[in-house]
Amino acid sequence: MKRSIFFVPLMMTVMLAVAVIGCSQPPEAAKAAAKTAMDAAVSAEAGRYASADFETAMKLWETSEAQVKEKKYTEARQGYLDAKAAFEKATGIVATGKKAIVGEVNTDELKAAMARIEEDWIKLQALAKKVEAKLEKKKLWENDVKTFTERLKEATDMLATDPVSANLKLNALKPFIDSYTKLFKQLEATR
Repeated sequence: MKRSIFFVPLMMTVMLAVAVIGCSQPPEAAKAAAKTAMDAAVSAEAGRYASADFETAMKLWETSEAQVKEKKYTEARQGYLDAKAAFEKATGIVATGKKAIVGEVNTDELKAAMARIEEDWIKLQALAKKVEAKLEKKKLWENDVKTFTERLKEATDMLATDPVSANLKLNALKPFIDSYTKLFKQLEATR
């Protein structure tokens, strides 16, 4: 009988210790679910089209990561669950964000800008032929021609499906044309 008086409290203590130890494990399942939701949000370009919600989700993720390092697993688990919900929300509103941004890009103006870039490109290539003998870094120019041509094609291909990205690509091509035009005109003047 005396044994049972000590045995029951001892067993209760052992069970309580096992329960506490079992609860103090890193929240791997919640983290994995949040990571999956984050990856989906990144793939959907939520950072671009739903930036406020995506940033909120990222802050929740980062806070949870810090809590895991501090071994605050209960708080981290809840943080990961909140981050997952926030990533899913951001992914869900991407389509609305895209429509709003696409509405801001006038496709007729974009087509006209593309035509101007193509025209400027033709002029630049003609100017390059004139100063070809004076070019010190022909290989660099040849590589840049290849890159420019690829990016112009990408922008042209995106025009119908993703005018926002097409516009960004075209805007990135303008400085290329401007800098080479300036360089070639300087070379042409040194005849």
